[in-house]
Amino acid sequence: MSRKAYFRNEPGTPAPLRISVQRRVRFEEVDVMGIVWHGRYPSFCEDARVALGDRYGIGYLDFHGQGILTPIKQMHIDYQRPLRFKEEFSIEALLHWTEAARINYEFILRNAEGVVTTTGYSVQLMLDKDLDLLIAPPPFYQDFCARWKAGELA
Repeated sequence: MSRKAYFRNEPGTPAPLRISVQRRVRFEEVDVMGIVWHGRYPSFCEDARVALGDRYGIGYLDFHGQGILTPIKQMHIDYQRPLRFKEEFSIEALLHWTEAARINYEFILRNAEGVVTTTGYSVQLMLDKDLDLLIAPPPFYQDFCARWKAGELA
């Protein structure tokens, strides 16, 4: 099934950074029909978002340590197939390049057979300690982006 891209990859920008997290559906995550309740999917995305942030030093606590808050501004989820109790699945997070003071994540959930079950995205803004919106990313994130663009991040 083809779908419209959530974020554009402009020519000359680096490829998205990726990470995949493996999970198994727990009993507490399903509804009476035995399928994952739709409200659980944001936490699945969070698992992958945190893993990617930890891998590259751009997690919530990294931003917080720099006096920057990164609240979710937007989240969107497209459900293609349900996940069921005890089913193994993966959550792939892709960090898409932007020069704005925001963080664009895409998520792809796949069942054990590799079939896409769910896709989505989130957008996080960057705020200073006074909750004012940043126009440009903070220096530590600019340094991260420079390494990314130079191909230094695997």
